[in-house]
Amino acid sequence: MTRALSDDTQMLWWVTLGIGVVVAVVVVLLLQLLLNAVGAVERNVITLWDTATTVARNTATSWQLASTGDQLDYVKAEALRHDALLGGDGTHDGTGGGGTPTPPAAGGTS
Repeated sequence: MTRALSDDTQMLWWVTLGIGVVVAVVVVLLLQLLLNAVGAVERNVITLWDTATTVARNTATSWQLASTGDQLDYVKAEALRHDALLGGDGTHDGTGGGGTPTPPAAGGTS
């Protein structure tokens, strides 16, 4: 049987094929690591997106807080008008007219 390649050349080809298999395995491993990293980034982006939309939803009406103090002043003024109307002579201030609060009656609330 005659050979087309010498023993040295055939050995070089086997070494080259072995190196090629090792390189292919390393490439597959690196691609798998890259795929895992991309998956982790995608999960973190989804979490970030959900958090950002929640923050946006929770702060969408925060501009209305600027008028809260004015609205409370209106409510206070209206409550004082009701108190003046219900008190009639102005003695209905919860103190019984003497300046100090009166305790509730023994049988319940006053």
